[in-house]
Amino acid sequence: MKTVFVTVGTTSFDDLIVTVTSNECVKALIDRGYTDLVLQVGRGSVVPDPEICSGLTLQVFRFKDSISEDIRQADLIISHAGAGSCLEALGANKPLLVVVNDKLMDNHQLELAKQLQADSHLIYCTCSTLSQTLKDMDLSLLTTYTPGEPQNFAYFLDKAIGLV
Repeated sequence: MKTVFVTVGTTSFDDLIVTVTSNECVKALIDRGYTDLVLQVGRGSVVPDPEICSGLTLQVFRFKDSISEDIRQADLIISHAGAGSCLEALGANKPLLVVVNDKLMDNHQLELAKQLQADSHLIYCTCSTLSQTLKDMDLSLLTTYTPGEPQNFAYFLDKAIGLV
């Protein structure tokens, strides 16, 4: 059993939920040996029916007190580009695929994703490239993110978004 956990955090990112449950993405996940898909849909209006992902066991929820157990049980995490979600996944030493919401204005999340990908800690894409990324990604190239002092991460974020 191989599990993919998808999280949108506390936001609404319906495009990600629609895309990851599309036939193309489901096929790419199945081709990679994944059997289970767990979706945390947040405040979104899209709540997929469990029957939509033929070939995968689908679980859907909006919020939990903690998603730590979902992260721990996942073999792959697909996340929005929020700093909190990224750090939690990276802190658990799980392969992370970040999907940047390219509809956001002044998208600091893109800068964070670019920097973390440049440092080989994650792979990022957009909804329009998710299915191809799932087909092509090489998770073995990812390196462990070692959390440091909080001020170092604050500096990293400032650097990633161009404040330093």
